[in-house]
Amino acid sequence: QVQVVESGGGLVQPGGSLKLSCAASGITFDIFPMNWYRQAPGKQRELVAGITNHGRTNYPDSVKGRFTISRDNAKNTAYLQMNSLKPEDTAVYYCNLVVGLLDFWGQGTQVTVSS
Repeated sequence: QVQVVESGGGLVQPGGSLKLSCAASGITFDIFPMNWYRQAPGKQRELVAGITNHGRTNYPDSVKGRFTISRDNAKNTAYLQMNSLKPEDTAVYYCNLVVGLLDFWGQGTQVTVSS
């Protein structure tokens, strides 16, 4: 049974940093792409970072230069380092594991950027 669990969210002031973790189990983690999405109240879920099994990354312009996705295949874990956070980054952040035509999602972790 594949499981994906996020952690590391919280309250941070504008300009601060947070590092999210995504732990996967029940699968050979290192051969599949991983993504981070976020969903703010009243908005659609949006992709904020992706990493292939070869380590190639992609980001939308809204977070490029501020967010960094990485993975540690030995620990079956992906990370999202978020720097220079802004109030508009406030959202629930979700980890997404893509296995062929299947998507596995975690429960999400809340990130709130506020003074």
